[in-house]
Amino acid sequence: MTNPGLRERKKQRMYQVLSDTAIRLFVARGFDAVSVAEVAAAAEISKPTLFRYFPAKEDLVLYRIADHEGEAARVAAEGPSPIEALRRHFLRGLERCDPVTGLNDDPEVLAFHGLLYGTPSLVARLYAHLERSEAALAEALGGDLEARLAAGQIIAVQRILAQENWRRIAAGERVADVRGDAVAAAERAFGLLAGGLSRLAR
Repeated sequence: MTNPGLRERKKQRMYQVLSDTAIRLFVARGFDAVSVAEVAAAAEISKPTLFRYFPAKEDLVLYRIADHEGEAARVAAEGPSPIEALRRHFLRGLERCDPVTGLNDDPEVLAFHGLLYGTPSLVARLYAHLERSEAALAEALGGDLEARLAAGQIIAVQRILAQENWRRIAAGERVADVRGDAVAAAERAFGLLAGGLSRLAR
């Protein structure tokens, strides 16, 4: 009998292979120019098999950031307060050039972000991802109207900070030249959140 752990690892590897294959093709030729059938052929599986893993073409791309969906909710629970925990987490991300902060000049990361932000259907799918992140964070903060309003502001701040960093890097600036401004902007943004969301800053 096959070990369930092994089955799960094989399944996760297939998700990764399909996503990586699709992104490579999309970056090279454009999202709309590559069919799902071509992705399946490149991965040496059938189209119906691919759809069992990824029901929509856009999911092949968004899989790469899917594990970040509940991240803000998890981090907010770490303390000492939700805002401070999220501030520290974002700053640590800047330190290690985590792609999710936008402060990363690896050519593959830049190409992925260019694909993501440059394709309308992917941008729409990205906003659905952000809405789920926001809902998870709101639930972690208590689930009431105040929590939902706070979660919306926090997710928006993180998105805008990351997009500004990516915009500058994509325009040709070096990480070393952007880092100081990125840290200052994050400190300022989370300071504003702390001032406006005083309950969550305590």
